[in-house]
Amino acid sequence: MTGTTPGRVVGGPFWRWRRNPLRRHSDVVEAWVVLAVWTVTLVGGLLAGWWAGATVDHTFAERRAALHVVSAELTENAESGTPVVAGYDAGKVWVTVRWTASDGSAHTGLAKAVPTATIGSRLQVWVDRGERVAAAPTSRSEATLDAVAAAALVAPLAATAVWGAGWGLRGRLMRRRLAEWDAEWRQIGPQWRNFSGGKG
Repeated sequence: MTGTTPGRVVGGPFWRWRRNPLRRHSDVVEAWVVLAVWTVTLVGGLLAGWWAGATVDHTFAERRAALHVVSAELTENAESGTPVVAGYDAGKVWVTVRWTASDGSAHTGLAKAVPTATIGSRLQVWVDRGERVAAAPTSRSEATLDAVAAAALVAPLAATAVWGAGWGLRGRLMRRRLAEWDAEWRQIGPQWRNFSGGKG
């Protein structure tokens, strides 16, 4: 027996891409939508993850570039300072320190020191471009971990959002195709029943 069987006409995952009498315009549109969704989901997710990671890494790099370390001298004994009660430095105390900037100007500020530190002892302090005491910047290794974590979080979220939007669009195409089939059946159905009845 020659000819193409109905199963071969519409069978297989790529039947919407092949010419056949059962393929509709909406089938072609859906095929392109599915291809676009898969492409944007994969590529867009990767790009979104890369962008998020690069943004986080750039932010930390900018902060590191805006700070520098100075050697500061305690102007009081640490035992008379204010205790740090929260965070990783709990147990240390706030003390007044002074340092000389690269231009020779003198500056003072509050820094964290161990309770046993005495007046005149020195410690490393991070300061910004305005010679104000600042928190230590995130290290390169920590920044890398944070960037990777951001990428790992954003990539699947972006991919899921694209996939959800594509699935919604595909659902609309499916409803439209069912409506077209229903309209055509209302026209062809009575003729088919009449033909079958007359043949019997």
